[in-house]
Amino acid sequence: MHTTGSFDVKLTPQTAAPGIETAKLDRMTIDKQFHGDLAAASLGEMLAIRTEVQGSAGYVAMERVTGSLHGRKGSFVLQHSGTMNRGVSLLALTVVPDSGILSSVLMGE
Repeated sequence: MHTTGSFDVKLTPQTAAPGIETAKLDRMTIDKQFHGDLAAASLGEMLAIRTEVQGSAGYVAMERVTGSLHGRKGSFVLQHSGTMNRGVSLLALTVVPDSGILSSVLMGE
């Protein structure tokens, strides 16, 4: 099945976890709204770093998406892993296995 749509995202910088400030990782919260076949919202967290080399960076993130897709309501978790190697990007975006939860209406409860 193929789905299309767009999203708006708000990334809010957060302070580093105590004791790891010297790692110089950027930590952000994710607040995203999906539009289209997937009508949903998500909340999550991201860790990222930009290197001293122009165009090289990396990030990981987890976000719980809650909404509806093709008439089914519920939630699932997305796992992100992205890198940029001197301007060449690579992104792996995966639905975490067994993270989906259908609403009680669909489950007949």
